[in-house]
Amino acid sequence: MKQNKIYSLLGLATRSRNLVSGEFMTETKIKHGEAELVIVGEDASENTKKKFRNMCEFYQVSLFCYGTKEELGRAIGKEMRATLAVTDEGFAKSLKKMLEEERR
Repeated sequence: MKQNKIYSLLGLATRSRNLVSGEFMTETKIKHGEAELVIVGEDASENTKKKFRNMCEFYQVSLFCYGTKEELGRAIGKEMRATLAVTDEGFAKSLKKMLEEERR
């Protein structure tokens, strides 16, 4: 049940232009200090996960591995997406809380 809430919040963030997707855009937002939260699909390649783990650690951005590339893409109304960056603090805070609960 919690899962649907996370996906609908991602959809909402997308529609309000507070989320970017795809590796290039995600990386750009992280490096410009505009990413509040990064989500990487659990089925993304190890290489992608490692790249974003290191980048997020360096730029001090919260990172979660969650869902599949297909689920993430569907949530934001696009094709498969391995990475998402939430650029709004409010959305990021809510998502972070839900993702941490999901982890337990």
